Amino acid sequence: MGGRSEVHPSRKKEGCRNFEWAFPPAGKFRGSSHLPQQLKFTTSDSCDRIKDEFQLLQAQYHSLKLECDKLASEKSEMQRHYVMYYEMSYGLNIEMHKQAEIVKRLNGICAQVLPYLSQEHQQQVLGAIERAKQVTAPELNSIIRAHLSKEDKNGHDGDTHQEDDGEKSD
Repeated sequence: MGGRSEVHPSRKKEGCRNFEWAFPPAGKFRGSSHLPQQLKFTTSDSCDRIKDEFQLLQAQYHSLKLECDKLASEKSEMQRHYVMYYEMSYGLNIEMHKQAEIVKRLNGICAQVLPYLSQEHQQQVLGAIERAKQVTAPELNSIIRAHLSKEDKNGHDGDTHQEDDGEKSD
């Protein structure tokens, strides 16, 4: 060991800056009576370099922590949206099954009432039922838009509004 300043291999960290300026490898200056001028470091120089390295690592840590916090915030927002969309999907699924049940029952009622109609009215009703079964998506969209605009007009009118029985009141 005779006066050499050598860092044990287990103490060298991979991925850190080269610290040979603080701990020169064994034999690097063998045979010279003094260190070259550029490699003379005082304790305060070494401390300053360590301090700079620490501040750099601290800044990186702070930056990564902010990014992690941002990602955690985005994750919770995405989870909130997922729950909201799941609830909407579930509600729409329930509504679809409800509407399917209504259609089934109305078809049953039509089938029961149809024989009591005259032949001419039976043909009209059967034609109307077939047309209703052939509704297309664009037709449905225009019906929904018309219904929504009618609701908006009635809801924002202020002076009059429709009651549940369809009559207008003041």
